[in-house]
Amino acid sequence: MRIDRIMFKVEQVRKGLSVTENAERSGLSRCTVTAVKNGKSCSRQTAEKLVSVLGEGIMENGERYGTHS
Repeated sequence: MRIDRIMFKVEQVRKGLSVTENAERSGLSRCTVTAVKNGKSCSRQTAEKLVSVLGEGIMENGERYGTHS
């Protein structure tokens, strides 16, 4: 899944979070958070964890991460 790196950075700053704080809140490693922040694609599970901290606005092109019914 792709995260919009600009919106990722905007939301992280807006929420006043460092990479370390974001990693702690999302349950991800700092390395993973930094990689996604810099434009790497990620798994659905990683996207879900980041969205839980930063909100759905970080998803690229309106992608949704929710479960299928």
